Amino acid sequence: MVDQRVQIHMQAKHIMLSQLESTMKGIVFREFIDMVEASFGDEMVDTIIAACDLESGGAYSAVGTYDHTELVQMVVALSGQTGVEVPALVEAFGTYLFGRFLELFPVFFNHSTSFEFLDSIHDVVHVEVLKLYPDAGLPSFNSSISEDKKTLHFEYHSSRHFADLAVGLMKGAFAHWDEEVTIDIDDRTSGDEQVVMFTCTLQA
Repeated sequence: MVDQRVQIHMQAKHIMLSQLESTMKGIVFREFIDMVEASFGDEMVDTIIAACDLESGGAYSAVGTYDHTELVQMVVALSGQTGVEVPALVEAFGTYLFGRFLELFPVFFNHSTSFEFLDSIHDVVHVEVLKLYPDAGLPSFNSSISEDKKTLHFEYHSSRHFADLAVGLMKGAFAHWDEEVTIDIDDRTSGDEQVVMFTCTLQA
């Protein structure tokens, strides 16, 4: 078991690419565990926690702050157990998170289109999130909508390298607003911080 934990920890570091320290709020960890439980059962939750070297022991308070690599370790462990690739699991979690945030914070989702919602994340949604969780470490976004409202340029910046999570969140938004949207991905990362430009195009 110790060897397995070391292997998962090393895989997690490799996937993250960045050695910068970064933290996430416990609510994200708890939602991930809930998703695993709903999709794969209680035993899978116990299995992946036991396989990881988690300083928290796998117990998370919604308002607590934890090292984001613990989430990466659990995703890597889940991938090893299910055979599903890590990016696909992270994206699926992003879609799941969108649904949960929609239930928990409906006030953020009173927009006419997904593009309007996504364009509001950095300047509106994240401002409100920081009021609830002042020490939350959030990614940053630069976004713009074309004049014809058919294209969204959505640039993601984060030291955590969770662009796949952003893709899942976007797909959750497109499904919620019942829109057919294609996503072109341009990875512009050149240093420790991951920078990805998403060009989202609304289909007729």
